[in-house]
Amino acid sequence: MCTSIIVYTFVVYTSKLIFVPRKLNLKTNKENVSLPVETIDAIMVAGNWMNELYSDHLKEYGISIQQLQVLRSLKKLNGNPANLLEIQGQMVSKSSNTTRLVEKLRMKNYITRIQNPSNRRMVEISITKVGEEFLETIERTMKEFEKSIRKNVTKRDMVTLIKILNKLVV
Repeated sequence: MCTSIIVYTFVVYTSKLIFVPRKLNLKTNKENVSLPVETIDAIMVAGNWMNELYSDHLKEYGISIQQLQVLRSLKKLNGNPANLLEIQGQMVSKSSNTTRLVEKLRMKNYITRIQNPSNRRMVEISITKVGEEFLETIERTMKEFEKSIRKNVTKRDMVTLIKILNKLVV
């Protein structure tokens, strides 16, 4: 079994200190390399790194990644309401407490949560004008933020990565 040691370097990005994992190198002796282990390690390191980077970036807006996903999902509906199950189906992390996320966004006046008059167990959730404006503000800065993350990756690399990751999550 191959064990990996991951060494972190420090980088200053927009005056914040973040951890950036070094590239995982495969050993030259192919007999000692466990590609499944190295692959899984690389995916987990990259996923955790990306999650921390996004979380840190969104802190200045007082919003979490999951809350951003809720707002983006509602924005795609062009004013049509969604229910909790529909929103939860759009979440990257299926274990997110959607009810709690929705309530936090409602308290900030980014969304409305209205009980369906014909079915009291259903709630209709919509993004507000304030929520749309807030999302537009975030999206403007996210473009530059995302560009800085993928500066060393070509469009072709991104397409290949998405195809490979889609094969893994089937």
